[in-house]
Order: sequence, then C-alpha cells, then structure tokens
Amino acid sequence: AVPRTRILATGGASHNKTILQVLSDVFNAPVYTMDTANSACLGSAYRAIHGLVAERNVSLADVVRSAPEPRLAVTPTAGAEEV
Repeated sequence: AVPRTRILATGGASHNKTILQVLSDVFNAPVYTMDTANSACLGSAYRAIHGLVAERNVSLADVVRSAPEPRLAVTPTAGAEEV
C-alpha cells in the first residue's frame, strides 16, 4: 500500500493554524509540524550526513530515523477536496 501524502510545515508560518488548515484543505492531506530550531536547514543536514555514510550502504531512511517526530497540527476539512 502506498502511504498517504502528508505535509511537514516548518518555519514561522507553521505556527499559524489558519495557514496550515489552508494547506491541508488544498492538498487534502494532514499537516505536521516540528518544534526544531533552524528547521529550514534540517533536510540539508540530513542529506549531508547521508552523503558521509553512503559508502557504508546506509539509507537516507536510516539517517533520518533520529529526526524528532513531527506532531499532527491539522487535518483536511471534510468535503474540502470537492471545492
């Protein structure tokens, strides 16, 4: 089974529930947030770590297992996908 799409929102706008709800409704997907400082750089940092350990056949999934668990912020409004 293919996992459902989910959105991970970071940065200043991720603190605005209204913006998150619009994202959720437009993409018909739940939105998650993380309370991580400098989150905009987080993806790049994990890719850099992956590059360092790639020769040992470590997958990106294994590298990001240590990432903080995102928390569910909002879910799509019922019927929003029809609009």
